[in-house]
Amino acid sequence: MTSDSSSRCCLGPNVYSEVPDGGWGWAVALAFFVVEVCSYGTIKTLGIFLQDLMEEYGESNSRVSWVISICVFTFTFTAPLSTMLSNRFGYRPVAMIGGFLIILGNITSAFTNSINEMYITIGIVSGLGYCLTFVPTVTILAQYFSRRRALVTSVASSGESFAICAFAPAFTTLKEHIGWRYCLVVIGTLQVSVIICGLLLRPIIIEPEPVKDDDELSNDPLSLKKLQTVYELENEQTKTSISSRVSQGSEDSGVASLSASNVDLRTAGAIEAGPLQPSSTKLLDFSVLKDGAFIWYSLFGLFATLGFFAPQLYIIELSKSRGVQPGLASYMLSVMAVAEIFGRLSIGVVLNKVRFRKTLVLLGCVVLLCMVLVAFTIVWEFWGLVICCAFYGYFMGAVGSTHIPMLAEDDVVGIQKMASSVGVYLFIQSFAGLAGPPLAGVLVDVTHNYGAAFYSCAAGMGLSAICLALVGWSKSGMCQRQSRNKESKSTEEEEKQNSKKVHRD
Repeated sequence: MTSDSSSRCCLGPNVYSEVPDGGWGWAVALAFFVVEVCSYGTIKTLGIFLQDLMEEYGESNSRVSWVISICVFTFTFTAPLSTMLSNRFGYRPVAMIGGFLIILGNITSAFTNSINEMYITIGIVSGLGYCLTFVPTVTILAQYFSRRRALVTSVASSGESFAICAFAPAFTTLKEHIGWRYCLVVIGTLQVSVIICGLLLRPIIIEPEPVKDDDELSNDPLSLKKLQTVYELENEQTKTSISSRVSQGSEDSGVASLSASNVDLRTAGAIEAGPLQPSSTKLLDFSVLKDGAFIWYSLFGLFATLGFFAPQLYIIELSKSRGVQPGLASYMLSVMAVAEIFGRLSIGVVLNKVRFRKTLVLLGCVVLLCMVLVAFTIVWEFWGLVICCAFYGYFMGAVGSTHIPMLAEDDVVGIQKMASSVGVYLFIQSFAGLAGPPLAGVLVDVTHNYGAAFYSCAAGMGLSAICLALVGWSKSGMCQRQSRNKESKSTEEEEKQNSKKVHRD
């Protein structure tokens, strides 16, 4: 075997007759775990440098917190760009370029002379790199799995929580020995692993087995079994499409749904082979803005995002301001991270068992999360803060891992509109990610109390609960209007038919 053919074997696309539900997909799952560690895991631990940046540049909380806000905004706002580049040039080169931008942004941040320069290095350069790496990885991961897709994606996404648990105390200790600038260099060096993960994103090609003609089909003892299971396969493909969109959150997997009326019995074997062609769903379809339930749900996501990043950014300084030793304060992030892992894993089990509207489960988690955010403002003891961090991490994991997949539920927009609505939903949500941390920083600067940062988070979460409660009301009203419209149309058709009959008589 020549070196050229061997490199194609290792780096070229994988060809399967059906979705492997494993195989090279396990390498992609590992890559996604590392990408989660180096993206969301890194962003949420930057709070340990908050005080250092304020002292170094003589800036306020709100000015420094814009670094995180711009990074998160760039991360989510450029998701459509990442998808288009991946479709045009492939997953591997886009993810590797993203890894290079992440490294460049973090290392150059160590040599900045002002907070404005850090807005560019971490906020824009690293933020774009996170997006270019994250979106291709989560997209191709879904293509390697079918029945296990939701489970594998949820476990791999826990890399974010494991990173927070490990990075917060480790980088706090490292910072005390080498300073925050060299600590950023170390972080950037560790993120070289993202480029390696990009190399693991081997494309997957599904080539169904050749379709047999009528004579071969009648002589094949397995044909009758294939014909009997064709409708079961249709249901399985539908479930696959649902879990694909749920596990990916923001991207369509390219698995086309099948309809029984369109199934040619001679292609039963091919159906078993898996997805045949990519979905033609639009990336952004603003027609969903005509849906009242979607509008309320988007407002829920907008306000809820105010409480997604600020607590991790300010919890260390809040703990130190209330008498907790700096070394112990950094462990608050670790407590949040461990609890978040349990929240992410347990909410999936709960949602699979409930028989009522799943949005009610999400609403309960949002209300409890709002109460925990209020508790942060009144608790002063070390163990009280630890308990608050544990509850916050748990409910944050539950809400953070379900609010995007919940779009696929009939309570919101349904599976048919899910893929087209995700892009619009993230676009709306990105603005709250931009405003959340600075708003909390302004309250801290005005009140000189880090607990005030949690008031804005609690207020946003409270407004999000109200909007989420109105989703069901809007959906039920819409269903009633649709049923009335159908009844009126059927009545009109009956009247037309009767009038034609009378005319003929």
